[in-house]
Amino acid sequence: MKGKLKQLGQGMTEYIIIVALIAVAAITAYGFFGDTIRGQVGALSKEVSGQDGSGSVTTAQGAADQAEADGAKSKNLGTFTE
Repeated sequence: MKGKLKQLGQGMTEYIIIVALIAVAAITAYGFFGDTIRGQVGALSKEVSGQDGSGSVTTAQGAADQAEADGAKSKNLGTFTE
């Protein structure tokens, strides 16, 4: 009986670690592309409601360009706070 409980605890621990890694990856991706996603969702909601969403699309494109530029910068321990 003791061995079976130990196995169940091990499986739960592995599950929690996997969920935590997925959460960290999602937060990181949202950090890079958050402004772009918000802009695109804003444009989509305007278009669905019958309004012109081209301004929101332009904002999303600008955020995407900025994210690309930030991704291309060389980073190291000396520049991690920038």
